[in-house]
Amino acid sequence: MSLALAAFAAETGQHLVAEPRSARFAAFRRGFDEAAYRARLAAGGFRFLERLPPLLTAIHDPPTGLFLRGAAEAELLAQPSVAVVGARACSGYGSAVARLLGRELAAAGLVVVSGLARGVDGEAHRGALEAGGVTVGVLGCGIDRDYPAAHRELARRIAETGLVVSEYGPGVEPAPWRFPARNRIVAGLCAATVVVEARERSGALITADLALEEGREVFAVPGEITSSLSAGSNALLRLGATPLTCAFDVLESFGLTAVLPALALGEAAATVLGALAERAARADELVRATGLAAGEVAAALSELELAGAALEEAGVYRAAK
Repeated sequence: MSLALAAFAAETGQHLVAEPRSARFAAFRRGFDEAAYRARLAAGGFRFLERLPPLLTAIHDPPTGLFLRGAAEAELLAQPSVAVVGARACSGYGSAVARLLGRELAAAGLVVVSGLARGVDGEAHRGALEAGGVTVGVLGCGIDRDYPAAHRELARRIAETGLVVSEYGPGVEPAPWRFPARNRIVAGLCAATVVVEARERSGALITADLALEEGREVFAVPGEITSSLSAGSNALLRLGATPLTCAFDVLESFGLTAVLPALALGEAAATVLGALAERAARADELVRATGLAAGEVAAALSELELAGAALEEAGVYRAAK
């Protein structure tokens, strides 16, 4: 029944979590050929999961099932997972933090779940992949779409070792109202959710609210009090979210220990660290020494400080011993 309902929702463009009592659905169900539909899914490289993982089943409005694509088995969705979400138009700091968290959480053995959106989502996925970890991207459109299109290559890399999932079947177009619905799956798959940066009306706050409603742990990265990008995440802290100052704050809740592989730094951060290994320097000096843009150096320095690889005093940065 769940596959018939998902197929009917895809055909009609509806969002359904329960069987509609309509003549149209009754007629659709009578004519639905499940074996043929599964064969078409398989031909496109897709699967349909009816038996959802326990955490997702436990939410108050779980999907009827999930469409999957990727090399990993469906059991991946039941492994210890953490959602990393935040602003699409994030700052350089937010981008660096999201990527660092993705790397360190994945390196410690957690599955990193996010929404494949621009900004924080994409950086969290990339960080997990850089650590050789596994990540899950949750779509707010049909399983056959890569949205946004700019993340087609990222989605391909995620699917090589992990999964891209959606409650929407092939052919379903992205629509603004589907993304808040998607967020409940991001939160529902995970025991904990991390909000890196979020404006006051950010979709990331919807994910955090859903996680709180289900009794899941919510972490928020403190941000500048003058930045609108931090207004939502700082508000979460006022409401009782757990402050996140390093990946260990999350890992501790899972009983895990941080693992920091040598490849944990991004390319720009590694370049800046190499320059700092030669001598301490100010940010403008690092721009000249590395040839990187000022924004890239600022993001790299944030990443290095968060990783404990660099220290700053009076505007001068040096490599940590």
